[in-house]
Amino acid sequence: MGISISKLKGDLFGGITAGIVALPLALAFGVASGMGAKAGLYGAIFLGFFAALLGGTKTQISGPTGPMTVVMASIVTAVKGDVSSVVMIIMLAGIFQIIFGIIKLGSFIRYIPYPVVSGFMSGIGIIIIILQINPALGSPIKGSPILTIASLGSTLSNINLQALFVFIITLLILYLTPKKIGKIIPTPLLALIIVTPIANILNFDIQKIGNIPQGVPSPIIPSINLHMISIAFTFSLSLAILGAIDSLLTSLVADSITRTKHDPNRELIGQGVGNALAGLFGGIPGAGATMRTVINVKTGGNSRLSGIIHAIFLFIVLIGAGKYASYIPMALLSGILIKVGVDIIDYKFLKLIKFAPKHDVFVMAIVFFLTVLVDLIVAVGVGLVLASILLTYRMAQQMNIDILNPQQDQVISGEIETIGEKCMRIIRIDGPFFFGSMTKVVNLGNELLDTKVVLFDCSKIPFIDSSAVFALEDIFLTLNDKGIKVLIYADNKIIDTIKNLGITNIIPHQHLFNDLQKGVDHAKKHIKECK
Repeated sequence: MGISISKLKGDLFGGITAGIVALPLALAFGVASGMGAKAGLYGAIFLGFFAALLGGTKTQISGPTGPMTVVMASIVTAVKGDVSSVVMIIMLAGIFQIIFGIIKLGSFIRYIPYPVVSGFMSGIGIIIIILQINPALGSPIKGSPILTIASLGSTLSNINLQALFVFIITLLILYLTPKKIGKIIPTPLLALIIVTPIANILNFDIQKIGNIPQGVPSPIIPSINLHMISIAFTFSLSLAILGAIDSLLTSLVADSITRTKHDPNRELIGQGVGNALAGLFGGIPGAGATMRTVINVKTGGNSRLSGIIHAIFLFIVLIGAGKYASYIPMALLSGILIKVGVDIIDYKFLKLIKFAPKHDVFVMAIVFFLTVLVDLIVAVGVGLVLASILLTYRMAQQMNIDILNPQQDQVISGEIETIGEKCMRIIRIDGPFFFGSMTKVVNLGNELLDTKVVLFDCSKIPFIDSSAVFALEDIFLTLNDKGIKVLIYADNKIIDTIKNLGITNIIPHQHLFNDLQKGVDHAKKHIKECK
């Protein structure tokens, strides 16, 4: 099979375009992480190359992202800037991601509820915006949104007008550049090209990126203080989970625009290898980047070669133009990052918030505030628990229980002649029968003590769990103690579950029926005894 020249051209153009877009973002994320601009560039190169080579999404572009950068900033602060500890945490995060892929956890990411993702992404966007307030005004960046807000008074009283000018000009370029020009030169790169020379020609007294070492980075020996093992483990797991979510959500976006299907577990392995190597060489971790992936596809990228070219392009920039990056103003990068933060916010959900179910809005709001004020992984964990509880409640509400005598049942009334209604009861359970809905059944026992035969009609139960079976067991014990015969009609799957959980110690096998007629015939024998 021959190689398509048009596809090669598409990969080349898509990869270079994605690399051009990635350059200013990598520098900005590196600075925001506390590791420096070079760390952002190293991370983009190593992760971008190996995730493209080994990952499961052919057109995905990987590199430093906003959510991962926010966590990295917390890590750098927690370990007090100890590079070897940071390297160990990043490498361990990469190993976790590889393990996730090997044990096939990637397939479960799609089950994360949308309100959790929405609250999380909007929270990340707000964090990025808040953290960039200080450098935009010429002050040192703070480690958290709360500290930034707390120091806002001091920051506003010491505004560097030159830094503010650079920041405003950057935003104007990012937001007001005509789309035709933006398609030719990405606006973040355009801001670098225009604003950096202006700030240096006018000799502005503002903070700049500083020197970026050129050439191939050297590996760093990872280590961790024994007293920080638990903290390192927690941070590594946070990075791994966040990177997995971030990457696989981007993979879904790539699938939707390329009409392909990614391999989530292979993607996690590729991301893990890339992040582990990025950490080893002093780069910050990252994930699949939605904006860069979309740009890659839209400009011709159609295979993993485009992601590899994107990384090679950044490497060429590193060894050939790294010295020029030292002149880039921090306020310029703040403008780029604030634009990123604004774009991350989930406006789709916010526009529909008046019409969305209240429980979804509640989950989204909780996740949002926990993300901004507490911790990203805590926010996702709490969001998942809340969403699960609310789903359980809604499912439990769908289950109905009817207590009928034979004459009230359309099927059984034709099989059994009219008898005293105290002789038999039919308990029809309709809907999911599990731990969330079993409380509706628990108190039934006392309502059935004045009858002789009870037929549980479980034919309309889609599934049953162990909690529900044990709830039935308690009722059966109560009825058996009173000499009441209990029969169960259900499909084979439900009957097998009941048998496997040992409930047949109370209900004999001959009282379990997958055929209603057989159940009714058996009930007649006991009803005759009742007459």
